[in-house]
Amino acid sequence: MLIVMQHDATRAQIDQVVRTIEELGYQARPMPGKQRTAVGLVGNDGKVDASRLLGMDGVLEVIHVTQPYKQVSREWKPENTLVRLPGGLTIGGDDIVVMAGPCSVESERQILAAARAVRDAGAVILRGGAFKPRTSPYSFQGLGLEGLELLKRAREETGLLIVTELMELDTLDAVAEAADIIQIGARNMQNFALLKQVGRLRKPVLLKRGIAATITELLLSAEYLLAEGNDQVILCERGIRGFDPATRNVMDLTAIPLVHRLSHLPIIADPSHGTGLRDKVTPMARAAVAAGADGLMIEVHPSPERALSDGAQSLTPGQFHELMKQCRAIAEVIGRRVAETAVVS
Repeated sequence: MLIVMQHDATRAQIDQVVRTIEELGYQARPMPGKQRTAVGLVGNDGKVDASRLLGMDGVLEVIHVTQPYKQVSREWKPENTLVRLPGGLTIGGDDIVVMAGPCSVESERQILAAARAVRDAGAVILRGGAFKPRTSPYSFQGLGLEGLELLKRAREETGLLIVTELMELDTLDAVAEAADIIQIGARNMQNFALLKQVGRLRKPVLLKRGIAATITELLLSAEYLLAEGNDQVILCERGIRGFDPATRNVMDLTAIPLVHRLSHLPIIADPSHGTGLRDKVTPMARAAVAAGADGLMIEVHPSPERALSDGAQSLTPGQFHELMKQCRAIAEVIGRRVAETAVVS
């Protein structure tokens, strides 16, 4: 970290910055220049509060030389993290893992039909929301605990693993008991109290990028989970808010290779939320696989026209079957494969 002083900073102000750095437990290295002085902070372990230095007299700016996150970075761990799931599945290796199912669990008939359909097409994980964060308070909010029970029933019948969203601490135990992967949604990406508690569970976590979050902010949120001891973290690019209303979000495919360069954690893509339009989901799923995504999350509904949430972006079972066929072909070209069904005991 470099603390750049103003050009008219006094000797006393520079000395005060040096003393503050030393009080924080680090070494300070003043570097006088022709126009201004910079003070190097040596030994930064990622826990330095830059705001304390920025507020000091004579300080112009603070420049982070290293990334603010540590444990999620490639510098910390060069090799890829493999998130290990029941049935021998892993996310982060050569296999591309597909999660599919409806946005919301609506009924026993609906979730069982969706589970059978995505399993038959080749998905290995069933997605479905029991608790749903909705923009409008009048929209369907999910079945809650009943929805979790229906997801467990679908797992028993089909053998699919379950990923479902956790929204608040009150339901943490119930969601953790039902889910094989706990999803932290885009709206909760920076709910740090929730992240800390989930990090202590030592259970696989799917962390979605917030709708206006930078890549650095996504990785810092993941750092909360790893800081609590849980490295079984899957990142998810699900689209960010743009200025063009033609699609629901902007699907940032660049995030996939960028995250792979910066972090050892696997990253999957959610083209359903990334576009919000059914006819755009398959093209963007193909592109995500080609870009190196470690998995896909696809919304599939037996009858999208009757869906209680996100029907416009949900594929029919037939469309999902075709998507899987095309993604398998692309995976083969780049030396990967779409994962086969897990065996849940």
